[in-house]
Amino acid sequence: MKAASSAAAPTATVASAIGQAILDFVGHIPASAERKSRAPAEAARSKANAAAAKAALAAGALALPPGVLGWLTLLPEMIGVWKIQRQLVADIAALYGKKAALTPELMVYCLFQHTAAQGVRDLVVRVGQRALVRRAPWRTLGPITRRIGVKLSQRLLGKGLARWLPVVGAMGVGAYVYFDTTHVAATAMALFEGEIELEPAGSKG
Repeated sequence: MKAASSAAAPTATVASAIGQAILDFVGHIPASAERKSRAPAEAARSKANAAAAKAALAAGALALPPGVLGWLTLLPEMIGVWKIQRQLVADIAALYGKKAALTPELMVYCLFQHTAAQGVRDLVVRVGQRALVRRAPWRTLGPITRRIGVKLSQRLLGKGLARWLPVVGAMGVGAYVYFDTTHVAATAMALFEGEIELEPAGSKG
């Protein structure tokens, strides 16, 4: 029992740290230089491919340090990838002419729906091609990002083990991040090609 408790404590600490990092991160929606496209899906796929390659290269480079040094790069790696993916989501929103609809709630949903679906289930309700975005007060968004942190912390063990095999591990991390970024793009495209309705601020749904 004590062993289980001691193992759970570091995991909870890591999950809390990741959740707080997400909360701090999504508070800023980056500007996009992209304009509404006549062929947004094609333009978005091109953006996604470029962003996925960039994210994979960045993550793979950070995964090269072996052993303990590799463990220290885990959170910086995640934040670096999130920055690339965050900009990708903003660019896709702009390409679909939905720049004004991009909120912190939608950003969290686009970034983490494919990896932590249960954590973001309260943020967006999909009804066919229509998406209702529930505006979450900042105090409510915190618990949501902590739930995502719990899910992501469970993945860190496997990613951390890759640091002990630096070259092979870096290749695996890079490949994973490439496909992770394409999933982020797919989620954003599916949302922005349809109708987005923002729930009125203060509504309890």
